[in-house]
Amino acid sequence: MPLALVALAMGAFGIGTTEFVIMGLLPQVGADLGVSVPTAGFLVTGYALGVMVGAPIMTVLGTRITRKNMLMLLMGLFILGNLVTAVAPVFAVVLIGRVVASLAHGAFFGIGSVVAAELVAPEKKAAAISMMFTGLTVANVVGVPMGTFVGQTAGWRVTFLVVAALGVLGLAGVAKFIPDLPEPAGVRLRHEVAAFRNTQVVLAMAMTVLGFGGVFAAITYIAPMTTEVGGFAESSVTWLMVVFGLGMVVGNLVGGHFADRKLMPMLYTALGGLALVLVLFAFLASDKAVSVVSVFLIGALGFATVPPLQKRVLDHAHGAPTLASAANIGAFNLGNALSAWLGGLVISAGLGYTAPNAVGAILAAAALVLAVLSHRLERRSTRTTAAPAPATPDLVAPVRS
Repeated sequence: MPLALVALAMGAFGIGTTEFVIMGLLPQVGADLGVSVPTAGFLVTGYALGVMVGAPIMTVLGTRITRKNMLMLLMGLFILGNLVTAVAPVFAVVLIGRVVASLAHGAFFGIGSVVAAELVAPEKKAAAISMMFTGLTVANVVGVPMGTFVGQTAGWRVTFLVVAALGVLGLAGVAKFIPDLPEPAGVRLRHEVAAFRNTQVVLAMAMTVLGFGGVFAAITYIAPMTTEVGGFAESSVTWLMVVFGLGMVVGNLVGGHFADRKLMPMLYTALGGLALVLVLFAFLASDKAVSVVSVFLIGALGFATVPPLQKRVLDHAHGAPTLASAANIGAFNLGNALSAWLGGLVISAGLGYTAPNAVGAILAAAALVLAVLSHRLERRSTRTTAAPAPATPDLVAPVRS
């Protein structure tokens, strides 16, 4: 494995930890800063919005420097944001720190995906992308539980100091191991923006929004779902999230492996399987064994779509993939926000804590429909391009003797 991929995975580990660890520390943050837990929840929302907005903006700002230098700047921004969060005297400054850190998120994964794909042979692109995202998935298994434990025992500020230290390690790895890859000749901002006129790029991003909407419709409300319906103790939610994280790791690696061989079949399987699991979970959430298996499969099937969708965006961005790749990372967070909102609506409507699973199933099924449509359009375009031109009739009549 190229050490450059390890460096990218290290940066992804730190980013994944800071994104999700705040969810387990909201009570401590709120108590320390004198705000309610719902108010502290804006630290989650602010981060997600920062990713969506920051991904394209930071990528555009970085079009005039090398990708290696941009990755280093992004890691520096990540370190700064977490340091501001750790030492902030009031809630407003904590929120500013979270937003600053989030600005690095989308662009790092977007640019990092491009770099990872360029480091390996064309037939190994998806596997390389999945290797970088392994850092994000492992963060949910190791970084988030450890960060939560540190925050609950030593204080939440210590957690973010540790995360900033992880950022320093990531920065050092990028500086040492990422090569100065030459930029594609002639690529300008207008070329990057032009990628969004490609139907396949837009469809891939829509699949990202809907597919990950299916995942987080269920996972956002996993605590009340498993405790109120499944009969789990509140303390069990932590290890259920570890199970979800393990599913993410497995799905990400499997998705990367098969996407380099059978990309569209991989998408069909993952999205179709996700929709089916969510339907079953909606009806069987009262069974503890089914709940554990479902949580694992939601993580696995959801993250099995990450490498193929990211690779599909890169493949169809026609030599200017950086902005499209970063925007697709923002699409993941848009899916998270959309599904959390829809899940809250059905719960507020009195449909119960399992209703978000049904919402997730609908979103995943819609993503599957788009995948089928995308593949058919691609095959039709390929046939049209490959079809021989019709014979041109003779314009001059043959001369008869």
